[in-house]
Amino acid sequence: MTTARGVRARARIEVTAAIKDEARRQLAAEGAAKLSLRAVARELGMASSALYRYFPSRDDLLTALIIDAYDSLGDSAEAAHTEVGTRGPRERWIAVCVAARRWALEHPHEYALIYGSPVPGYSAPQTTVPAASRVGLLLIGIIRDAHRGKGVARTPLPAGLREEARRMGADLAPDLPSEIVVALVAAWSQLYGLIGFEVFGQFNKVVEDREEFFRHAAERLAHGVGLVYPEPAGEAGASGGPPGS
Repeated sequence: MTTARGVRARARIEVTAAIKDEARRQLAAEGAAKLSLRAVARELGMASSALYRYFPSRDDLLTALIIDAYDSLGDSAEAAHTEVGTRGPRERWIAVCVAARRWALEHPHEYALIYGSPVPGYSAPQTTVPAASRVGLLLIGIIRDAHRGKGVARTPLPAGLREEARRMGADLAPDLPSEIVVALVAAWSQLYGLIGFEVFGQFNKVVEDREEFFRHAAERLAHGVGLVYPEPAGEAGASGGPPGS
């Protein structure tokens, strides 16, 4: 009985993977808005009723693909961070940014699914949040380590933003000064803006050496979140004095 359950479980895993693979092919060919369970079933030679036992609706399949995409991006970012884990926070920050860009260029259709135009009629459920948060939490962790260690430079906030900054800080990183949290949110949005411009073609005939351009931009983002001190020899070059200078 146990063996039979194991065989069924493996078969379910294999069919689920095949459904997702075919759905990703449809994403690449047609875009997320045109994803169709019937079309996926047809390509796999399955009855639609059989596919519904794995994914009851298009939205359930989209959610699974979104979580997979976020997790794949998170895996890449975390692996890059591990490789440079003994270095300073500035180099760790840049490594995570570079890994996010590399993943996006290797998975443009999945990047479009999670950071492109919203899919009409689809609202991502809360189950996507843990996977979606992985890169952001990694960047917050780098800044938290820097704040506890060498320190992080702070940019004064205008009076009109202070209440919003306190709210953001309480939600995202209550142990960090609110000025730093504001800088982190700005840098996070700028990071994916940079990547999106490249993935979606806005840099065509504008930026030629995109790798070097991106690394420079990532260094400026590091500066923007307060990592303004020079690193030891061999790490990312950075101009600027100690925190707060």
